[in-house]
Amino acid sequence: MPMGNLVRVEDILPPPEELMATEKTVKVTLRLSENSIKFFKQYAGKYNTKYQKVIRRLIDVYARKYATPH
Repeated sequence: MPMGNLVRVEDILPPPEELMATEKTVKVTLRLSENSIKFFKQYAGKYNTKYQKVIRRLIDVYARKYATPH
């Protein structure tokens, strides 16, 4: 049983097919320090994901932030 007045909220979520879409990727070779790889592997392990995905996301966020002028 609802309590108080009900308010309909706008559905702002994209359709499921858009949630599954990924950007096109390009394979690259990158040399990183052992300490960096250790850090990313430990971090990825906490969230049950691959360390490569964490690095890719970090680079994507960085590039997006600095690609557009403020």
